[in-house]
Order: sequence, then C-alpha cells, then structure tokens
Amino acid sequence: MVVEPAVPAHTAAGMRTAWRPVRPPYGPHQQSTAGRRAAAAALAAAGAADRTVPGDPDGRPRFPPGFAGSISHTDRLAVAVVVPGAAAVGVDIECAAISPRVARFVLSERERHTLLPPAGTCTPRELFSAKEAAFKALNGIGTGGHFLFWKIELSQSGDALTAFYGGATVPVWIRSAEDISFAVAIQR
Repeated sequence: MVVEPAVPAHTAAGMRTAWRPVRPPYGPHQQSTAGRRAAAAALAAAGAADRTVPGDPDGRPRFPPGFAGSISHTDRLAVAVVVPGAAAVGVDIECAAISPRVARFVLSERERHTLLPPAGTCTPRELFSAKEAAFKALNGIGTGGHFLFWKIELSQSGDALTAFYGGATVPVWIRSAEDISFAVAIQR
C-alpha cells in the first residue's frame, strides 16, 4: 500500500505495517480475519515470537507484551500497525466520504475553522480517521472512563496533529491517497 504516514524515526522506531485484503463476501467475519492476518504479519516483521492477537471481552485486539499494536479495516482492506516498546498505538483507515453533516457533528467549530481549508490543509475524512486512531491509542494508555471518539480535540502540531482528551495527549500522523485516508497515533 502506498499511503503511509511519515512518522518521525524516533517515534516510529521498529514500526511495522501490514495490509491484507478482505475476502468475499466482505462481512464482519472476513474483515476481522483480514485484520488478524495483518496483525500476525506486522508482529512477524517486528520480531515477535507470539503472533496471535486474541480479542479482549470488549472486542479490542490484545497484542503480545512489548508489542503495542492496532488494527483497522474497511469493507475490503485491513491494516495492522505494531510498534515494539510503545505504550500504545492506534490506527485507522477510512475510504468513505465524510459528509458536511457528519463533519459538523464529529469536528468542533474550532477544528473546522483551523484544520479544514482554507485555514488548514486536512480533509474531513483525514480528521475523522485521526480521531479514530487517537481514540484507540488513548484507550491503550488507559485514558479515564468511556468516551466517544468525537469528543477528542485535534490541533495542528508541526507535521502531526495532537489529539487531546481528559488531560492526555497523543500525536497523530495522517496521509491520504485519492480513495483512502490512513492515520496512526503512537504513544511512546
């Protein structure tokens, strides 16, 4: 896959990304299977001896100790990112267009005015994906309580976005191609 965020070397040390297609009939089971296969491939590339990623009771993937990771999928494509030694990782891929109505719901007024054109350079799909990736990473470091991903606030911070929620922050990098947006959040 050609779309991958440019994460700084000091943050991405050892980062491995694996992509897998979702097989027909493209349902939830096939999406989950493709995600687990991508996770196993990313773990293998990162040098993990244990390449199984069982699900927690709440459905979240449980990566082996020492290998923070995350999985995302669309109806046709799955991706997994593993970062050895990181505290938490979040990844999201999006191929759906984000309507203006959804953007108004998911993005705060400040985010719409500072991150979307003309003031900013991000698309609604990129910001949606960034919030999803940040949500996974923030949950991975135990950010307090249950919260909804759109409650995360994003700000531009150099080449990355910074996601904020409940006093915790995580950097998020995004990259897009014509038909897909990819976001990764890594907490060291």
